[in-house]
Amino acid sequence: MGMDGRSMLRPYESFHRPHPPFARPAAICYTAALFAERSTVEKHEYSTMAAVEATHWWYGGMRAISAALLDAVYAGRTDLRILDAGCGTGANLRFLARYGTVCGLDLIPDAIAFAAAHDPARLARASVSQLPFAAGSFDLVTSFEVLYHRGVPDEIAALREAYRVLRPGGRLLLRLPAFSWLRGHHDDAVHGRRRYTAAEVRALLGAAGFATERISYANTLLLPLALAQRLAERGTTYAADTSDLTPPHPVLNAALRVPLAVEATLLGAGTMLPVGVSVIARARRPL
Repeated sequence: MGMDGRSMLRPYESFHRPHPPFARPAAICYTAALFAERSTVEKHEYSTMAAVEATHWWYGGMRAISAALLDAVYAGRTDLRILDAGCGTGANLRFLARYGTVCGLDLIPDAIAFAAAHDPARLARASVSQLPFAAGSFDLVTSFEVLYHRGVPDEIAALREAYRVLRPGGRLLLRLPAFSWLRGHHDDAVHGRRRYTAAEVRALLGAAGFATERISYANTLLLPLALAQRLAERGTTYAADTSDLTPPHPVLNAALRVPLAVEATLLGAGTMLPVGVSVIARARRPL
């Protein structure tokens, strides 16, 4: 195979090509990857994510919030074609599979290697800024805490790629970290470039052609704890061997999921939360 105008394709050791209709005719799922850039996340964070993302309160709570926004439009659907753009270590692939067939995509080999444990048959190693899929391939694209990384220098370009691979009427579920004043050591660990307000996210979506259906802050009830932690970090040096993802005691872990479950119920009922640690938006490619 040669170049298709975007990338030279190369099979990646242990991964299989996704089944049609995911494939671009001249180039199926793997970008060519002559990457010299460093990982967009500290390497140790991937092993930490893989170890805790099925049970950690934050991951479970955010999946509940995502489900609330998706169920509002896709409850009962199992036939969607879904792309998780920036799938990381892959736990969301299992969550999204309740709605249909999922393809996971990530640029970093460490992330793809962990994600292969969830579904090795539908994985792409590629950039969210150059998606190796035909136009109109998907009904739903998700992107969770991806576009703020330093490895994605142009969010609008990445959003336009998501727009391109969605069919008319297809949707994007986007989540990003909120407020620059909440920046902390975890942002350094994952090489975060910036944080956003809801107004900024809405503007980015509009610039890429999307119509925003729902937008809200999330992780609102626990904002005081997050702010206290960030303030405590001020004046201290980031340590590469520490992580916000280290799981707390099981009892505390269960307790911390409760506020996010409450928020999921509120968001599912149409409530818009005015402030929070994250911004979450559901947007649509117009017909």
